[in-house]
Amino acid sequence: MKNQIVIHGGANSPSTLNPKLREILSQIDPEKDALTMAIKPVVKMEDDPTFNAGTGSVPRIDGTIQMDAAVMSGDGFGSVICIENVKNPVLVARDVREKSPHIILSGDGSVEFARKMGYGYYNPETEKSSNMMKQLKESLKNNTLPERFRFMIKSSDDTVGAVARINGKFAAAVSTGGSFPMLRGRVGDSPLIGAGIFVGKKGAVVATGIGEEIMKNLLSFRIYESIGTESLSSIVQREVDKFKVSVGIIAISENEYSVYANTDMANAMVEY
Repeated sequence: MKNQIVIHGGANSPSTLNPKLREILSQIDPEKDALTMAIKPVVKMEDDPTFNAGTGSVPRIDGTIQMDAAVMSGDGFGSVICIENVKNPVLVARDVREKSPHIILSGDGSVEFARKMGYGYYNPETEKSSNMMKQLKESLKNNTLPERFRFMIKSSDDTVGAVARINGKFAAAVSTGGSFPMLRGRVGDSPLIGAGIFVGKKGAVVATGIGEEIMKNLLSFRIYESIGTESLSSIVQREVDKFKVSVGIIAISENEYSVYANTDMANAMVEY
């Protein structure tokens, strides 16, 4: 089979962004390492304020920006949770995997680790995040914020992610600014193995959508476990269709890839 990389811009990201995602993939030089090829497009999406990751991350309910990211291949996993003031959380997650004795770092500890790894201070606040906070304050002033926030007011997009099959090896990477509005310290599915991401000898899976529901169902692992029992597309569609909230999946196996969501989801694929 040819080498393939599949990426998405998040559940609820408009398919009108597909050309932008194809352009991102066209800018990536091929390498032999599957994890590198999964991380590269995620870095580019983190750098683009269009997407809810890195520079485009949405704020917490207190106005701060905390981000999650994870990387995984057949021989290792790394993630950061609620990391702040770094430009590319997915690169820090890679370094947790490759340069620390741990697989997950969170909060202040993840920031301290990032600084030791040479990642400088970076403020990801943008006009988009500032406007979202203004709208939230207006809702609070007018007492129109739904009960329980009605957790979560949808932003234009969600997690970003990639899966790759390179020279028969699988890898995945994911990054997110979360869902708006959320409490400081909230953790979604993205940085959790088996929930937002899973990779093994049979393939790679990345999820996007309402993290609380994805976590409760260990969605990425459920899909991975079924690889080989029927077509990958059938597995993915069946699992996603069980949800009543926004959920999307990109997945890749030895001889297939699948992209499916119960909402609009920007995506692109390249093979070589």
